[in-house]
Amino acid sequence: MSKDSSEPTPLKIVIVDDHGLILEKTSEYLQQQYPEAKLFQMTTAKMTLEQVARVQPDLVAIDLSIPETDGEVARVDTGIQLLRTLMENYPTLNIFVQSSYIKALVRIKPDIDRHQGGFTLADKALFSQDMLNRIELALQGITHTKDLKLPPGEFKSEWLQVIDLAFQEGLQDKTVAEKMEVSERTVRHYWTKIQDVLNVYPEPGKNMRIQTERRAREEGFID
Repeated sequence: MSKDSSEPTPLKIVIVDDHGLILEKTSEYLQQQYPEAKLFQMTTAKMTLEQVARVQPDLVAIDLSIPETDGEVARVDTGIQLLRTLMENYPTLNIFVQSSYIKALVRIKPDIDRHQGGFTLADKALFSQDMLNRIELALQGITHTKDLKLPPGEFKSEWLQVIDLAFQEGLQDKTVAEKMEVSERTVRHYWTKIQDVLNVYPEPGKNMRIQTERRAREEGFID
Protein backbone atom coordinates (compact mmCIF):
# COMPACT_ATOMS: atom_id res chain seq x y z
CA MET A 1 0.00 0.00 0.00
CA SER A 2 1.41 3.37 -0.99
CA LYS A 3 2.15 6.00 1.61
CA ASP A 4 -0.41 8.80 1.95
CA SER A 5 0.97 11.68 -0.13
CA SER A 6 -0.68 14.16 2.23
CA GLU A 7 1.49 13.04 5.15
CA PRO A 8 3.72 15.96 6.18
CA THR A 9 7.42 15.71 5.44
CA PRO A 10 9.54 15.64 8.63
CA LEU A 11 11.52 18.78 9.35
CA LYS A 12 15.21 18.62 8.52
CA ILE A 13 17.43 20.71 10.78
CA VAL A 14 21.21 21.13 10.55
CA ILE A 15 22.82 22.08 13.87
CA VAL A 16 26.31 23.60 13.81
CA ASP A 17 28.54 23.93 16.88
CA ASP A 18 32.09 22.75 17.59
CA HIS A 19 31.36 22.16 21.31
CA GLY A 20 30.06 18.62 21.70
CA LEU A 21 28.09 19.29 24.88
CA ILE A 22 26.27 22.29 23.42
CA LEU A 23 25.63 20.42 20.18
CA GLU A 24 24.03 17.55 22.10
CA LYS A 25 22.01 19.86 24.34
CA THR A 26 20.66 21.87 21.41
CA SER A 27 19.76 18.66 19.61
CA GLU A 28 17.98 17.42 22.71
CA TYR A 29 15.87 20.59 22.97
CA LEU A 30 14.99 20.46 19.28
CA GLN A 31 14.10 16.76 19.34
CA GLN A 32 11.74 17.39 22.25
CA GLN A 33 10.16 20.32 20.44
CA TYR A 34 9.98 18.57 17.06
CA PRO A 35 9.84 14.80 17.76
CA GLU A 36 9.57 13.85 14.09
CA ALA A 37 12.40 16.10 12.92
CA LYS A 38 15.57 14.73 11.37
CA LEU A 39 18.59 16.38 12.99
CA PHE A 40 22.07 16.59 11.49
CA GLN A 41 24.97 17.58 13.75
CA MET A 42 27.90 19.44 12.18
CA THR A 43 31.09 20.79 13.77
CA THR A 44 32.79 22.67 10.91
CA ALA A 45 31.90 25.12 8.13
CA LYS A 46 33.00 22.67 5.43
CA MET A 47 30.83 19.86 6.82
CA THR A 48 27.89 22.25 7.06
CA LEU A 49 28.05 23.36 3.43
CA GLU A 50 28.29 19.75 2.27
CA GLN A 51 25.37 18.65 4.43
CA VAL A 52 23.12 21.57 3.46
CA ALA A 53 23.72 20.79 -0.21
CA ARG A 54 22.95 17.14 0.45
CA VAL A 55 19.78 17.31 2.57
CA GLN A 56 18.30 20.76 1.70
CA PRO A 57 17.22 21.44 5.33
CA ASP A 58 14.30 23.52 6.56
CA LEU A 59 16.57 25.25 9.07
CA VAL A 60 20.22 25.71 9.92
CA ALA A 61 20.96 26.49 13.59
CA ILE A 62 24.50 27.81 13.77
CA ASP A 63 27.08 29.07 16.24
CA LEU A 64 29.40 31.76 14.86
CA SER A 65 32.67 30.61 16.41
CA ILE A 66 33.45 27.46 14.44
CA PRO A 67 36.45 26.02 12.56
CA GLU A 68 36.65 25.80 8.79
CA THR A 69 37.67 22.13 8.91
CA ASP A 70 38.56 19.55 11.57
CA GLY A 71 41.70 20.47 13.45
CA GLU A 72 41.51 24.19 12.71
CA VAL A 73 40.92 26.92 15.28
CA ALA A 74 37.33 28.11 15.76
CA ARG A 75 36.94 31.71 14.54
CA VAL A 76 33.98 34.08 14.39
CA ASP A 77 34.97 35.13 10.87
CA THR A 78 34.52 31.52 9.76
CA GLY A 79 30.92 31.54 10.95
CA ILE A 80 30.30 34.92 9.36
CA GLN A 81 31.64 33.70 6.02
CA LEU A 82 29.56 30.52 6.30
CA LEU A 83 26.43 32.64 6.76
CA ARG A 84 27.34 34.77 3.75
CA THR A 85 27.73 31.66 1.61
CA LEU A 86 24.49 30.08 2.85
CA MET A 87 22.47 33.25 2.24
CA GLU A 88 23.98 33.68 -1.22
CA ASN A 89 23.47 30.06 -2.30
CA TYR A 90 20.15 29.43 -0.51
CA PRO A 91 18.21 32.74 -0.42
CA THR A 92 15.10 31.16 1.15
CA LEU A 93 16.90 29.01 3.75
CA ASN A 94 15.70 29.55 7.32
CA ILE A 95 18.57 30.40 9.66
CA PHE A 96 18.90 30.63 13.43
CA VAL A 97 22.13 31.98 14.96
CA GLN A 98 22.90 31.18 18.59
CA SER A 99 26.23 32.54 19.73
CA SER A 100 28.13 34.45 22.38
CA TYR A 101 29.30 36.74 19.55
CA ILE A 102 25.97 38.01 18.25
CA LYS A 103 27.38 41.54 17.81
CA ALA A 104 29.59 40.27 14.98
CA LEU A 105 26.47 39.97 12.79
CA VAL A 106 26.64 43.75 12.25
CA ARG A 107 29.26 42.90 9.61
CA ILE A 108 26.61 41.27 7.42
CA LYS A 109 23.48 43.20 8.46
CA PRO A 110 22.73 44.28 4.84
CA ASP A 111 22.91 40.61 3.73
CA ILE A 112 20.54 39.63 6.55
CA ASP A 113 18.10 42.37 5.57
CA ARG A 114 18.06 41.11 1.97
CA HIS A 115 17.70 37.45 2.90
CA GLN A 116 14.33 35.99 1.88
CA GLY A 117 14.22 33.15 4.41
CA GLY A 118 13.63 33.39 8.13
CA PHE A 119 16.54 34.74 10.15
CA THR A 120 16.55 34.90 13.94
CA LEU A 121 19.27 35.08 16.56
CA ALA A 122 19.87 34.58 20.27
CA ASP A 123 22.71 34.87 22.72
CA LYS A 124 23.87 31.50 24.06
CA ALA A 125 22.93 32.68 27.54
CA LEU A 126 19.28 32.92 26.52
CA PHE A 127 16.89 30.53 28.24
CA SER A 128 16.15 27.38 26.21
CA GLN A 129 12.46 28.18 25.72
CA ASP A 130 13.34 31.59 24.29
CA MET A 131 15.76 29.86 21.95
CA LEU A 132 13.01 27.50 20.78
CA ASN A 133 10.67 30.45 20.25
CA ARG A 134 13.26 32.13 18.01
CA ILE A 135 13.71 28.90 16.07
CA GLU A 136 9.97 28.63 15.51
CA LEU A 137 9.93 32.21 14.16
CA ALA A 138 12.74 31.34 11.74
CA LEU A 139 10.85 28.26 10.53
CA GLN A 140 7.89 30.53 9.82
CA GLY A 141 10.12 32.64 7.57
CA ILE A 142 10.24 35.57 10.00
CA THR A 143 13.25 37.84 10.52
CA HIS A 144 13.85 38.78 14.16
CA THR A 145 17.06 40.74 14.73
CA LYS A 146 16.02 43.37 17.26
CA ASP A 147 18.76 42.16 19.64
CA LEU A 148 21.35 43.20 17.06
CA LYS A 149 22.16 46.79 17.98
CA LEU A 150 23.80 48.91 15.31
CA PRO A 151 25.53 52.21 15.95
CA PRO A 152 23.51 55.11 14.50
CA GLY A 153 24.15 55.89 10.86
CA GLU A 154 25.01 53.83 7.81
CA PHE A 155 28.10 51.64 7.94
CA LYS A 156 29.47 50.88 4.48
CA SER A 157 31.34 47.78 3.38
CA GLU A 158 34.42 49.83 2.44
CA TRP A 159 34.67 51.04 6.02
CA LEU A 160 34.53 47.48 7.30
CA GLN A 161 37.37 46.61 4.94
CA VAL A 162 39.47 49.49 6.26
CA ILE A 163 38.87 48.35 9.86
CA ASP A 164 39.74 44.76 9.01
CA LEU A 165 42.94 45.64 7.13
CA ALA A 166 44.10 48.10 9.78
CA PHE A 167 43.24 46.24 12.96
CA GLN A 168 43.10 42.58 11.98
CA GLU A 169 46.05 42.61 9.57
CA GLY A 170 47.94 45.54 11.13
CA LEU A 171 48.42 47.48 7.88
CA GLN A 172 49.23 51.18 7.64
CA ASP A 173 47.06 53.52 5.60
CA LYS A 174 49.37 53.49 2.57
CA THR A 175 49.21 49.69 2.35
CA VAL A 176 45.46 49.72 3.08
CA ALA A 177 45.02 52.09 0.13
CA GLU A 178 47.06 49.81 -2.13
CA LYS A 179 45.06 46.76 -1.09
CA MET A 180 41.78 48.56 -1.71
CA GLU A 181 43.06 50.21 -4.90
CA VAL A 182 42.11 53.69 -3.70
CA SER A 183 44.11 56.76 -2.72
CA GLU A 184 45.44 57.41 0.79
CA ARG A 185 43.22 60.48 0.85
CA THR A 186 40.19 58.22 0.32
CA VAL A 187 41.31 55.98 3.19
CA ARG A 188 41.64 59.02 5.45
CA HIS A 189 38.12 60.03 4.41
CA TYR A 190 36.89 56.55 5.35
CA TRP A 191 38.51 56.90 8.78
CA THR A 192 36.63 60.15 9.34
CA LYS A 193 33.33 58.47 8.49
CA ILE A 194 34.14 55.41 10.62
CA GLN A 195 35.02 57.53 13.63
CA ASP A 196 31.91 59.62 13.21
CA VAL A 197 29.62 56.56 13.24
CA LEU A 198 31.53 55.04 16.18
CA ASN A 199 31.34 58.36 18.02
CA VAL A 200 35.12 58.71 18.30
CA TYR A 201 36.37 62.29 18.35
CA PRO A 202 39.65 64.02 19.32
CA GLU A 203 40.27 64.16 23.06
CA PRO A 204 43.35 65.58 24.80
CA GLY A 205 45.88 62.87 25.60
CA LYS A 206 44.05 60.11 23.71
CA ASN A 207 45.07 58.30 20.53
CA MET A 208 42.11 58.35 18.11
CA ARG A 209 43.23 55.24 16.24
CA ILE A 210 43.42 53.22 19.47
CA GLN A 211 40.04 54.59 20.55
CA THR A 212 38.59 53.65 17.16
CA GLU A 213 39.89 50.08 17.45
CA ARG A 214 38.41 49.75 20.94
CA ARG A 215 34.99 51.00 19.79
CA ALA A 216 35.06 48.79 16.69
CA ARG A 217 35.62 45.74 18.90
CA GLU A 218 32.88 46.81 21.31
CA GLU A 219 30.41 47.10 18.42
CA GLY A 220 31.35 43.71 16.93
CA PHE A 221 33.00 44.89 13.72
CA ILE A 222 36.19 43.01 14.57
CA ASP A 223 36.98 40.14 16.95
